[in-house]
Amino acid sequence: MVTIYDIAAQAGVSAMTVSRVINNTGKISDKTRAKVQRVMDELNYVPNHMARSLVLQQSKLLFLLITDITNPFYTTLARGAEDAAKKSGYRLLFGNSDESSQKEKDYIDTILSTRADGVLIAPASDSSLPHLESLRRHNVPFVLLDREVPGMGSDVVLGDTKEGARKLVDHLISLGHRRIALINGLPTISSARLRLEGFREALKLGDLAYDEQYVLESAFEPKSDLSDIESWLDSMDPAPTAIVAGNNVLAVEVIRTLHARGLRVPDDLSVVGFDDLGPYSEIDPFLTVIAQQAYQFGYLGMQMLIERIEERGAAAQPWRRVVLPAELVVRRSVAKLPE
Repeated sequence: MVTIYDIAAQAGVSAMTVSRVINNTGKISDKTRAKVQRVMDELNYVPNHMARSLVLQQSKLLFLLITDITNPFYTTLARGAEDAAKKSGYRLLFGNSDESSQKEKDYIDTILSTRADGVLIAPASDSSLPHLESLRRHNVPFVLLDREVPGMGSDVVLGDTKEGARKLVDHLISLGHRRIALINGLPTISSARLRLEGFREALKLGDLAYDEQYVLESAFEPKSDLSDIESWLDSMDPAPTAIVAGNNVLAVEVIRTLHARGLRVPDDLSVVGFDDLGPYSEIDPFLTVIAQQAYQFGYLGMQMLIERIEERGAAAQPWRRVVLPAELVVRRSVAKLPE
């Protein structure tokens, strides 16, 4: 293994000079810096970032923990987070909790053991509270994305998810729909609770009654077994004319179930949802959605996290809560019903 002493000997400088070049500290001439860098390149030297972090008390390593990397919303969010981290000279590691509290805890333990400078996290659910408390006890800054956790004050970047749900229902009502169903995330997730609130408020403003038979609570994740959706579709009487899906994954699952039954969207049933289906949805635009600013979630969240990290030791600033507006994107997954 190449050491700084090997580099110093070949470059004809002191080990302290090599250390200063690696850590970008101290006063060194451009000529000396270039000579040391050239020798490092020739010897294929890879800095020991763990040792460096012990000296500087900063690893320049950040962690992004999300709930489902296969969801295009989080994929785009991750791109924004990575771009912001790289711009500020940080490296970024990724983790995927799969909406699992235990898996999230395992990642938090790993984050603490790697001495990461901070964490950008979309919490699995309200049960994430002790995991966040663990980060705070160890003085690891974090910023929440997309979801809040009751009892935990922190910086957070959210979408205006309640207003988004109202817009979807208003759009359906404007096209003549009166029996509107909702397949949503579990009530232990803050964004799912807000979407249900927006759904109910829009029904009330549209003089439509809320009926629990038209609401199904399901995990915000892909399923191999669609039996709960099938049972729900069979149980509603009378059948709905439109379904609001709490995220893009659930929208796809509903459409898969309908197609398996020989039903067409929107001819037989209209479907709308939250978040787009990825960058290639433009090729055959189909699903009417509330499009959230996924890239900005990641980029702004990362900027807030880095600011917290670099402000450590200064007077604590108030928690910041950013709510990003969402846009209704109308496509062809909703049929207009006769008056």
